[in-house]
Amino acid sequence: MRKILLRMLSVVLVISGSGCVSAKLTGEKAFDEGWRFASVATQDDENRRMTNAASPACDDAAWRIVTLPHDWSIEGSFDKSNPMGGAGGFLPTGIGWYRKSFVAPDAWRGKRVSIGFDGVYMNSEVWINGVSLGKHPYGYTAFRYDLTPHLKPGERNVIAVRVDNAQQKNSRWYSGSGIYRHVILSVKDPVHVAPWGICLTTPEVTPVHAMLQAKTRVVNEGMAQAVIVVKTALKGADGVTVGEAQSNVTVQAGGSVEIAQTISVSKPALWSPDSPNLYRVATEIISGGHVSDTVTTPLGIRSIAWSTTQGFQVNGKTIKFCGGCVHHDNGILGSAAFDRAEERRVELLKRAGFNSVRTSHNPPSSAFLDACDRLGLLVIDEAFDCWNHGKNSHDYSKAFRDWWQRDVDAMVLRDMNHPSVVIWSIGNEIVEQHSQEGAKTARMLADYVRKLDPTRPVTCAMNYSDADELFSALDLGGYNYLINKHTEDHSRVPGRIMVCTETKSQEAFNIWAVCQDFPYITGDFVWTAMDYLGEAGIGRYEYDTEPDPAGGGHGL
Repeated sequence: MRKILLRMLSVVLVISGSGCVSAKLTGEKAFDEGWRFASVATQDDENRRMTNAASPACDDAAWRIVTLPHDWSIEGSFDKSNPMGGAGGFLPTGIGWYRKSFVAPDAWRGKRVSIGFDGVYMNSEVWINGVSLGKHPYGYTAFRYDLTPHLKPGERNVIAVRVDNAQQKNSRWYSGSGIYRHVILSVKDPVHVAPWGICLTTPEVTPVHAMLQAKTRVVNEGMAQAVIVVKTALKGADGVTVGEAQSNVTVQAGGSVEIAQTISVSKPALWSPDSPNLYRVATEIISGGHVSDTVTTPLGIRSIAWSTTQGFQVNGKTIKFCGGCVHHDNGILGSAAFDRAEERRVELLKRAGFNSVRTSHNPPSSAFLDACDRLGLLVIDEAFDCWNHGKNSHDYSKAFRDWWQRDVDAMVLRDMNHPSVVIWSIGNEIVEQHSQEGAKTARMLADYVRKLDPTRPVTCAMNYSDADELFSALDLGGYNYLINKHTEDHSRVPGRIMVCTETKSQEAFNIWAVCQDFPYITGDFVWTAMDYLGEAGIGRYEYDTEPDPAGGGHGL
C-alpha cells in the first residue's frame, strides 16, 4: 500500500511540476524538471557503480527521471537498521546523484548564466560539463554557481550534482536527502542586479506616511564601463505605481556599485499578521539604452520595535507571540518543499490560532517564507542547531568554523526582504553556551547578523538562563523550557527582553498567562506546532501531579 501511494504521489507531482528552462531571455527560470537520479547506500557502492557520474560521457539512460523538489529518503522503507535511526525516522540515506542535460541556446553567448539551489541535503558538489564548481556542506542554506566560463552555447551541456547524506548521524530530526528545494537557472546581461542584491527597509512607518529605502547592488561583468539608469517603482496590490525613484550611475568593468533610493508612500497599507498587505518593488536596470535586468520583490510595509516595557511591537502595537516551533518536513512528502505543501503548513498554523512560527532549527525554504508573507505569519528565522561543538558525530559542527559566515550570508541576505521575518536566531541549545568560547561565538554571530541587517533583533534559543555572558550578546533572550526562571532573571538582569522560544505543549495555558502578565516576556513558541517526522519515541504523556522525568522538549 505504501509503494502504491508513493507512486500515486509521484504522478501527481510530475504533472504539477514547474516548467523546464526556456530559451527566451526572461531572467530566472525554474530548472526543476528532467533530472535523472540514482542513489547508492555507501561510498563503496558508489566507487563500484558510479565512478564517472560527474562526466558528460556518463550513460545515465537507466537512471530514474525526477522532478524537483525531490527527497529520496522518504521513498525508502522504514527499518530500524537504517543509519539515521530514530532521530531520522528510521528511513534510509546514502549518496545520490542528479544529472540534467540541456542545450544552451546561441542567444546565451555574451550572457552571464548561473544556477541557484535553495537547499540540498547535504554535502553537495556540483559540476558543469565535468568541471567542479564547488562544494556546499550545509543542507539548509541556498547557494549558487556561475556556469558561464564552462557553458557551451549551441551545444549539449550537463549539470551533475552529488549529494552525500551517508555520513550518519548528522541530524537530530528527519532531514531528508537530496535536492529537496527548487533550483533556478538565471540568464542575465553582463550588467545586472547582484544575487540577493536588493535590500528594502521601511525606516519610517505611520498610518498616514511611510518611507521606503531601497538599496540595489549592480554588478558589471562586462569588458567596458557602463553608464546605467536604475529605476525603482513601488506598486500596490492592484499594480498601480504609488511611488518611484531613478538614479544615474557609472559601473566600472568588473566592478559593482550600490545605489540607495528613497520613495515616499502616502497612507500605506501596512503589513501585519491580521492584514498581510503586500506591495511589489519593480527594479529596472537600463544599460546602453536597453533594459538589461528587471527584478520584482514583494514588500510589506511595517515597523517593529522591542523593549522591556512594551514587549514586541508591530506598527506601534504590542503583539504577543502566540507561536509554534516547526521542523521543515511535509509529512508523507518528506522534506520536499513543494510550494503548495509549504503554503498548506502556514494555512494550518494560522487556522490553529498561531500568529508566529520558529523555524527549528534551520532556515526554511523560500516558498515557506513567501507563504508567511502572503498569509501573515511572523517568523523567527533560525540559523543553526550547533556551532563548534556537535550533538552528532557528523553534524554541522564539522563545517561551522569554515562556513558559518557564508551560511549566515545566505540566510540573512536571502530572507531580509520578507516582512514576515521579524527575529533572527543564531542557534538552538548550543552545547558551549556556558563557556567563554560560546559567548565569544555568540557575539561574533550576532554582530555579523546586525551588520547585514540592523533592523531586526537577534536571539538564541537557550536551555540555561544563567549563561549571562552569552545572553549579553543578544537583543532578545531565548528561553527553552526555563521561563519559570524569569522573575529571578529579571531581578538580576532587568534589561533582558525574553521570548519563550520553546515550551511544553501541556504547559501552554500557564505560560500564556505569564506572557500576558509581564511585558518583558514577548510571547511563547510551543514545542511543537505540528507533528513531524523523526525523533521517533519523543512522544509521551504525563499527569499534572507527577514530575517530568525527561525535562521537556528534545533537548541536547
